[in-house]
Amino acid sequence: MNILILNGSPAGDDSITLQTVRYIQKLFPGHTWAQLNVSPKLKALERDFSEAREMLEKAELLLFSYPVYTFLAPAQLHRFLAVLKDSGVDLRGKYATQLTTSKHFYDVTAHEYIRLNCGDLGLKYLRGLSADMEDLLSEKGREEARAFFARILWAMEQEIDETLPGSPAAPFAPVPASLPPREAERLNPKEVVVVADMGPEDKDLQGMVERFRRVCPSPSRVVNIRDFAFAGGCLGCFRCAGTGECFYKDGFDKLLRQEIQSADATIYAFTIRDHSMGCRFKFFDDRQFCNGHRTVTMGKPVGYLVDGPLSREQNVRMLLEARAQVGGNHLAWIAGNEGDTDAQIDRLALELDYDLRTGFRESANFYGVGGMKIFRDLIFTMQGLMREDHRFYKKHGFYKDFPQRHRGKIAAMYLVGGLMNNPRLSKKLGSNMTRGMLMPYENALKKAKP
Repeated sequence: MNILILNGSPAGDDSITLQTVRYIQKLFPGHTWAQLNVSPKLKALERDFSEAREMLEKAELLLFSYPVYTFLAPAQLHRFLAVLKDSGVDLRGKYATQLTTSKHFYDVTAHEYIRLNCGDLGLKYLRGLSADMEDLLSEKGREEARAFFARILWAMEQEIDETLPGSPAAPFAPVPASLPPREAERLNPKEVVVVADMGPEDKDLQGMVERFRRVCPSPSRVVNIRDFAFAGGCLGCFRCAGTGECFYKDGFDKLLRQEIQSADATIYAFTIRDHSMGCRFKFFDDRQFCNGHRTVTMGKPVGYLVDGPLSREQNVRMLLEARAQVGGNHLAWIAGNEGDTDAQIDRLALELDYDLRTGFRESANFYGVGGMKIFRDLIFTMQGLMREDHRFYKKHGFYKDFPQRHRGKIAAMYLVGGLMNNPRLSKKLGSNMTRGMLMPYENALKKAKP
């Protein structure tokens, strides 16, 4: 496959973001890779776009690589996109994705910006990788980079298109609709639970749940929270903070832990009511505070079956993504009933099956990183009260990234800052400063094997 790296970093070849792309190149050598340094060549591209045109026309996959600058992509990449649109190059039907590095401050808006522009250009978009600037230096970060590109290759084989989130899927090889239950268990023994809010009036939602269970290659069961007798909503009394047990004795703790959290994946099914998942699901969510702030299902994929005008409910869509991100769950897909409902449900089953077979885990973006940092600081301060949360956070290393623990790095930054503030030394160092920043990444690249 011909892959074109659109490097939007002003640092050109010395881009930190580009090091992750190079790592991926070493892991997946069976492709032809080309690179266009958009920012350093911007003036030349404005004068003559012929070189870029030839590279774009040859490419089958465009990989936008850039650091997140102030909510979005660098200005040079913005200008390049404007020049590209004016050039008349026909990119319709080609695939595109993106890879960014940042400290996760509004990486979500940067990724959305590129996705929308891919739609303008007629490209088939696939979700990108939002990495921390230092992720390549950790085993977790390197695994996320590998998993990201492996999923890109799989999604292209399936002809998946994520240009419009939640839209009907592009043509792909669907899971057989007539898959019998026993064969489904043989294909993927992982269990899926469908947590639904369904009453007799929710005929459309019932049909969506039935369709999903029929095409899902895993055995599934339904927990209808409409049938559960909630004794009341969360009181915020904090009686569960020390023991994990709720004040109410209605059996919700048992339902949550034994019937729902025990499954390998969760599908939530609801009808949009009053611009939300409905009050019944809010009872359900609030009562989960018996788990405190513990992400007890992290690593398990989730998906949604949504009845209603989701395309007009952007706040609900943001809620669903943030809900998954903060919980450490990969959001497989949101299937709605606007457009081709069956195609969207088949797509959800396909994505969920991939996640369960491969253990795919997506890197956290601003929703996940920002949310967990707030919880981390809260629990560390309130550890005397929220003892179960504190034990959980210590066990899973949630306190490891406290800034005040990085004494060596802080001291090094004082040293570098002192050098940069000295005019004579700064001039003498020149580009060597950038090269020095890249040294740890070069060591990571040396260890990469196909």
